[in-house]
Amino acid sequence: MATMCVAGGTGQVGREVVRLAVESGHKVSVLSRHVPPVGSPQHADGATYFGGDVTTGDGLSAALVGADVVIDCLEGQFGKAQKQFADGGSRLLAAAHRAGVRKAVALSIINCDLSSSAYYASKAAKERKYAESPLQTGVVRATQFHGLVAMIFAAGAKARLIPTFKGVSFQSMSPVDVASAVIQAALDDSQREQHRVVTIAGPQTLTMRQMAESWKSTTGARGRIVQLPLPGTMGDFLRAGHNLTPEQPYGQETFVSWLEKRGETL
Repeated sequence: MATMCVAGGTGQVGREVVRLAVESGHKVSVLSRHVPPVGSPQHADGATYFGGDVTTGDGLSAALVGADVVIDCLEGQFGKAQKQFADGGSRLLAAAHRAGVRKAVALSIINCDLSSSAYYASKAAKERKYAESPLQTGVVRATQFHGLVAMIFAAGAKARLIPTFKGVSFQSMSPVDVASAVIQAALDDSQREQHRVVTIAGPQTLTMRQMAESWKSTTGARGRIVQLPLPGTMGDFLRAGHNLTPEQPYGQETFVSWLEKRGETL
């Protein structure tokens, strides 16, 4: 069994990493800016939580004590957090090196280095920090999550219009499948290279319209499905299929099965 520190272990993937790792008998410490209260969805019994901040370095040493591996599920989607995202990763890696951690694995986005959007660029910048680290490192690039697409549909359905983007398909994944792949990468003792990048994707490639039809049928939502152009760099990225890798399906949970499990919260 391993001793692991999960940075960002209260987010949608991080909390699944923590849950799966604890259930498998690993010793888990969680680094989070805010320690979640016992009984909350973000708190897993059996894990030890530490308050800390990778943008300042506060709390990192305590969370990393005794860790064999670090799993980085941190996010920085907007503003200052996005601008400091890569530097925060570098600070976490340096602290892990000082603590004697043998390996660090980060969650990233498929082909993030092929997009000029600020969010994707921040992911690519963090990947470069991992490639430069003296630690053995891994990066797991995942396709979009089921929840992202469902959120777009739900937002539009409030106005009785369910938006889809012309020429766009997704190979979306569930957070549980992503978490399983990240843990697998962290515990992979067969890795010989200093830095490894792997890409994972969902079990199905579906057009956005197909997903909208499934979402509408499964949730019972009302509204007309409409096709819209998606301008800008993200539109170019998605229409080019850079978010897809049909030859490398990994996930087991389809968009519909994920929706059915979450029926009570949709």
